[in-house]
Amino acid sequence: MYVGTIRQVESASVELAGHSLAEIRDQAQAAAPAGFDLVSAPVQMIKGSTELKATATYRRRDVLRDIEADDREALFAKVPEGWQLVNLRKH
Repeated sequence: MYVGTIRQVESASVELAGHSLAEIRDQAQAAAPAGFDLVSAPVQMIKGSTELKATATYRRRDVLRDIEADDREALFAKVPEGWQLVNLRKH
């Protein structure tokens, strides 16, 4: 018997602007949707300005579910569209 933990694959992005890295960081943390974690926020300097721009990307991390199957192939086949297998264990 195999047991797998699956997680929804969902992401969101938001455009940010500020005058310091700390300001961008604070905006990125405040803009995080419920159940999502910030995974990246690369910053770009704007030519001729003191303003910084960033695209914050978030991924859903709060929805986990276990699935079971008799073998690995059957377990992989049970992973629904829009989900990913994040853990696999044999019982």
